[in-house]
Amino acid sequence: MKKTIEKIAKEHLHLETLDTRKSDSLDFKEQSVWGIKAALEAAYKAGEEAYKKKIDAAFKSEYKK
Repeated sequence: MKKTIEKIAKEHLHLETLDTRKSDSLDFKEQSVWGIKAALEAAYKAGEEAYKKKIDAAFKSEYKK
C-alpha cells in the first residue's frame, strides 16, 4: 500500500516524498484542485482493484475445495 500511495503522490501531486522533512518550504505545497481530484480518484481505483484481487483470491480458494 505504501508504494501505491507514494506512486500516486509522485504522479498526480508531483511530490518527491511523503516523508516529513521538518521544513515548511519542503513539507507544504500548493496543489491544484484537479491534481488533488486525480490523486483521490487514483487512490480510490487502487483500493477497488486491491479489493477485487482479494475477492478473486477468496473465490478461487473456495472453488478449489
